[in-house]
Amino acid sequence: MRKALTCLGVVASLAWLLTGCGSSEQKAEGPGRSGNKPPIKVGIVFDSGGRGDKSFNDSAWAGIERAVRELGVQEQAVESKSEKDYEANLTAVADRGCQLVFAIGINMKTALEKVAPNYPDTKFAIVDASVDLPNVRSLLFKEEEGSFLAGYLAGLVTRTKKIGFVGGMELDLIKKFFAGYAAGARTADPAVTILPAKYIGSWDNVDLAKTAAATLFGQGADIVYHAAGRAGQGVIDAAKQRGKYAIGVDSDQDALAPGFVLTSMIKRVDEAVFQTISDAVAGNFTAGSKVYDLKAKGVGLSPFTYTKDKIGSAVLQKVSEMEKRIAEGAIKVPASLDELRAYEAGLTAR
Repeated sequence: MRKALTCLGVVASLAWLLTGCGSSEQKAEGPGRSGNKPPIKVGIVFDSGGRGDKSFNDSAWAGIERAVRELGVQEQAVESKSEKDYEANLTAVADRGCQLVFAIGINMKTALEKVAPNYPDTKFAIVDASVDLPNVRSLLFKEEEGSFLAGYLAGLVTRTKKIGFVGGMELDLIKKFFAGYAAGARTADPAVTILPAKYIGSWDNVDLAKTAAATLFGQGADIVYHAAGRAGQGVIDAAKQRGKYAIGVDSDQDALAPGFVLTSMIKRVDEAVFQTISDAVAGNFTAGSKVYDLKAKGVGLSPFTYTKDKIGSAVLQKVSEMEKRIAEGAIKVPASLDELRAYEAGLTAR
């Protein structure tokens, strides 16, 4: 009897193990998975603006969420309270066994350059910065091209002939936004004045951005474009309070103040993140730079959900035609202040 019970126990244990293995294998099946191969782990470290910024952090997170749904990856997300956290957070995510780690934002460049060499078998990707390391992909955008369209629209729509710009940090990256915006506005109407840009030194201080925008509106601007992450919500608040227009950035921010956000310059960080994960899942990840421009739909304007009637079809048609010209290479959009000065000099000479 004792031997019989022992044999029954062994058989039951084997059956349980087989059932368990079958269950694990079944869970591993699905989009982006095959056989017993486990899903890859993807880490993401947000900058100080964090999730909920309605801007590029949220856009990056949308790419992660899509990859979880469609590719079956596992995610590890870490928030950063300040720049001091970047290096420790990137290290922590890599230590957790993530095969691919995203650093969101140009301010993580230095931290990633320190961390990535310590994890040669881990793949990294950074948004908005160029890091030349064998295991890092740099996700870059032609922000100046999308900003040119935003400025071109502003130049056609402004009634005061004065427009403004609020940037989060005074960086070359943010000056790309300003250069394209100013060039577009002056192309639409050389008589338009672009007021001196306001840089608030923060990605998340909404009050500072609101004050900066209020100053520009007080100086006669009726349209203010922001490239300030979460802080840019203050620009939109100021526009709504004063009955003026804001221009959103990175994500479609038009719904934050329907009718008071003229348009948003959308930067498809979500698509860049998703494509990078897709490459990693397929074994096609490569280091180096991936550039997303207007032609590739990496940047562009929102669909004018709340303002198309105010703008009018004739103006929207002009914007559409300008978009085609840029995509075809007929117009080279300036990406720096020096290039902007040369571009404006060319406009004056015509």
